[in-house]
Amino acid sequence: MLPSFGLRSRLKRALGLGGRTHLQVGEVAPDIEVADETGKVWSLAELRGQKAVIFFYPADDTPGCTRESCDFRDHAAELGGVVLGVSTDAAASHVAFSQKFNLRFPLLADVGGEMSRRWGVLDGSTARRASFVIDREGRIALVVDPVKVDGHVAEVRAAMLALP
Repeated sequence: MLPSFGLRSRLKRALGLGGRTHLQVGEVAPDIEVADETGKVWSLAELRGQKAVIFFYPADDTPGCTRESCDFRDHAAELGGVVLGVSTDAAASHVAFSQKFNLRFPLLADVGGEMSRRWGVLDGSTARRASFVIDREGRIALVVDPVKVDGHVAEVRAAMLALP
C-alpha cells in the first residue's frame, strides 16, 4: 500500500487512472470562504451577477504555475470577469509571488486545502492544476481538469466570452 501523502494521487494521474474533479458543468459551484493574500475573504455569493474563473495551481513561484499565472495576468482584461487563483500556499507566499510577477488578481490562500478538497482538486496536501469557469448565476460553465498550461487561458477565454 502506498503512503497517503500525495504519492498515490500522483501515481494514479501519471498512469491516467484518476485525478479528475467530481464537479460537473451545470452544477452550482461549491461556495468558498477563503482569504486572499490581503486578508479579504471571498465567497461565491459576492460574485453573483459576474462571470468568474477560478484556477487552482500547485505552488507559487514554480515554472508551470508562474507561466499559467502570468498568462492569466496578461489576458485578464480580455476574460470579461473576475479571476481568482487558488493554491494551498500561505498568504505571505502569495504576496511575494504576486509582487514578483505583478499579478493583478487575488490569490486565495487555501491553507489546509478545504476549498481544494471541496472542489475535488486536492492531491495530498496541494491543489492540482484545474480551472473552473463560473457563470453569473454561480453555475459551473467549464471544467478543465487536468490543465495543460500552453493554450489554457485561450480555452478559458473562449468559454468566458461565450457566456451571456
